[in-house]
Amino acid sequence: MAKNAGDDSARDVVEKAQREGKAGRGPWARLVLFLRQVLDELGKVVTPTRKELVNYTLVVLVFVLIMMAFVSVLDLFFGWGVSWVFGDGRSLFG
Repeated sequence: MAKNAGDDSARDVVEKAQREGKAGRGPWARLVLFLRQVLDELGKVVTPTRKELVNYTLVVLVFVLIMMAFVSVLDLFFGWGVSWVFGDGRSLFG
């Protein structure tokens, strides 16, 4: 399995946190350590460009529309099946 540089840095952060946790620090020191780690992780966040954001939004909207259509078709057919088994079953839409 290939190793990423991010795996090593994440492992280093975890090992450092474990060492510092075993040092028997108080609750305030642990809170400060946690906040420092949160800020370090937030520094790694990459903000998408406007073009990427629009592209991602369109992909999500198209996917949601496709899933809505799929679920609607299933609902129609299951409703028709239930109507056929338990009701009059005369039509698919009525």
